[in-house]
Amino acid sequence: MKAEMKRDNSIARMAETPVNRLMLSMGIPMIISMALQAFYNIVDSAFVSNMRENGEAALNALTLAFPVQMLMIAFSIGTGVGMNALLSKSLGQGDTERAARAVGNAEFLAAVIYVICCIFGIFGADAYISSQTSDPLIHSMAVKYLRICCCGSIGTAYFAVFEKALQAAGLSLYSTIAQISGAVVNIVLDPVLIYGLFGLPEMGVTGAAWATIIGQIVSFAAAYFFHLKKNTAVKNGFCYMKPSVPIIRTIYSIGLPAIISQALMSVMTYGLNRILANISTSAVTAYGLYYKIQQFILFAAFGLRDAITPIAAFSSGMRDRRRVLDTVKYGVLYTFVIMAAGLAVLEICAKPLAGAFGLSDETESLCISAIRIISVSFIFAGFNIACQGVFQALDSGVQSLVISLLRQLVLVLPLAYVFAGLVSSGSSPAWLVWTAFIISEGVSAAAALVMLVKRLRADE
Repeated sequence: MKAEMKRDNSIARMAETPVNRLMLSMGIPMIISMALQAFYNIVDSAFVSNMRENGEAALNALTLAFPVQMLMIAFSIGTGVGMNALLSKSLGQGDTERAARAVGNAEFLAAVIYVICCIFGIFGADAYISSQTSDPLIHSMAVKYLRICCCGSIGTAYFAVFEKALQAAGLSLYSTIAQISGAVVNIVLDPVLIYGLFGLPEMGVTGAAWATIIGQIVSFAAAYFFHLKKNTAVKNGFCYMKPSVPIIRTIYSIGLPAIISQALMSVMTYGLNRILANISTSAVTAYGLYYKIQQFILFAAFGLRDAITPIAAFSSGMRDRRRVLDTVKYGVLYTFVIMAAGLAVLEICAKPLAGAFGLSDETESLCISAIRIISVSFIFAGFNIACQGVFQALDSGVQSLVISLLRQLVLVLPLAYVFAGLVSSGSSPAWLVWTAFIISEGVSAAAALVMLVKRLRADE
């Protein structure tokens, strides 16, 4: 088995490279990839909002479609995360047959996800958008945009599979190249298709949708190419795509919490918007802007988490407890550094960042307070994110789910609701509501520490 592993450079790298160096070499490309994703999410909205006509309506249309897009991404990424952990562990055990079936079954599941998204786009988009708006212009834009994104979601579903397959084998540089390729295509095509440059027709929101799915398909094609050419540790073929209930059950026992975690982001944002609306529309706007700004920091932590999971899973498969513990140690340390640096930057740059959006005095003041107060929660959030990566790797998806529920639903929404009530009554300043994030992340971190210690002791 050892000889077989040494014949594949990627497997030898995962098994022998010191964990601190391996995590940096795998994590840095993922961090860059995630940061770029956060960047082009903002760029999309910027191009649409600056259309010559109906820019605000177009932005509203994209906002209505966003929760469904997040759900498509959630199911795709969750499937990829489950396959990633199973693949890494199988490679660590030297079980190449199980590794191939893990990837093959994930490909089958990606096809199922795509078909479901397509059906929803054709038959469900109109009803979904109608439940949120009665404005005919916004309704028309949103339905067109959502249908294109749903029916073209093959790139989203399959990129998640091959991105995670590359990461599982320690080839995160190639998954990053694939991600960047699609992002660049998306950013370049946005103004061309939205505004009708170079003699092309002005497509507006429809152009934004086409730019999005073309970029996603480019990322998928690049990731698939790299998987076939570079991921030599994994065998490929239609025979491995035959559905296996035990394999699929294992994938989702790990991936389901990741799906729920991603979906909770949409639920939390929706809930907070409803709660903040009781204070003022300025509070809703301020939080929305803060959410976009903080994505750069959180997405960087998510990138490192995506390096923690395959390293810990591979080490667990090898039954190398020392490397598992090193993964926990360096994962927590590096995530803390990212979040502490992000906190420092946001504290220093809060005023100029908020001022760059041309806000009213009230909204700008609320945005500055959100940046400076909510960002303190980064110190705890980094630990929570790192622990989720470890739990996903060690077949402890329930613990990962518990952390997500505590952070994004169970604690933050009730606290925000209570604090918003105090603000609305005039008995407390508006910034009090932002402290809900600090309390939620802090309590979640304490719970995560208890669960992590218990889980690691179980392997002794």
